[in-house]
Amino acid sequence: MIKVVDLHKSFGNNKVLRGVNLHLEEGETLVIIGQSGCGKSVLLKHIMGLLKPDSGKVYVDGVDITILDEPELHKITRKFGMLFQGTALFDSLTVGENVSFGLQRYTNYSKEKIKELVRENLAKVGLRGIEHLMPFELSGGMRKRVGLARAIAYNPDIILYDEPSTGIDPIRADAINDLIIRMKKEMNASELIITHDMVSAYKVADRIGMLYEGKIIEMGTPEEIKNSKNPVVRQFIHGSAEGPIVNW
Repeated sequence: MIKVVDLHKSFGNNKVLRGVNLHLEEGETLVIIGQSGCGKSVLLKHIMGLLKPDSGKVYVDGVDITILDEPELHKITRKFGMLFQGTALFDSLTVGENVSFGLQRYTNYSKEKIKELVRENLAKVGLRGIEHLMPFELSGGMRKRVGLARAIAYNPDIILYDEPSTGIDPIRADAINDLIIRMKKEMNASELIITHDMVSAYKVADRIGMLYEGKIIEMGTPEEIKNSKNPVVRQFIHGSAEGPIVNW
């Protein structure tokens, strides 16, 4: 579904991505872990086509999106549903209007059909009858679920998650993990998740890759990552202050 080949990206003198290679298989949940500021979100923006690399390729269903113009890129990104780190709900729109955003952008459905799909997708994430509420009336966990309902509303092939458990308590975070697992099963979707939450990573991942100093330094199953001999990986997954990773 996604293949990233030797991806490089710098901002001024700051080399963020230094040759990233990875692939996401159809029906797989791939989790990318790493420190805050290591380039996880920059990588995600390249996969979505929001950034152009200095060099390297990003393939979505075999198409190199780094060379596409805006109209062609729009057709490809229709395959993506995205749950943003801060949910990115529009504060001036109701919950129903937020969830319908992608449906209005990517489909020609009637208003009645869109309303029906909004209700259905809110129900999928356990939120019935809240279409009329405004985002400020929701808890953090509810906002996450509304964001997920919006991401899946137009039935994308690939769901991208940027730090889905950030900003909510452990109980609500685990409920989001359960939703991630359920969405994959119900929609037969492929999933790419960016996180530094190892509890979440171990629960939802088929494979886990660690991004460090601009490269994927290790890739494996959750069990393989838990038993990694790489000192950088071991320091990160155990949350230790001592080790090769600079602490400041």
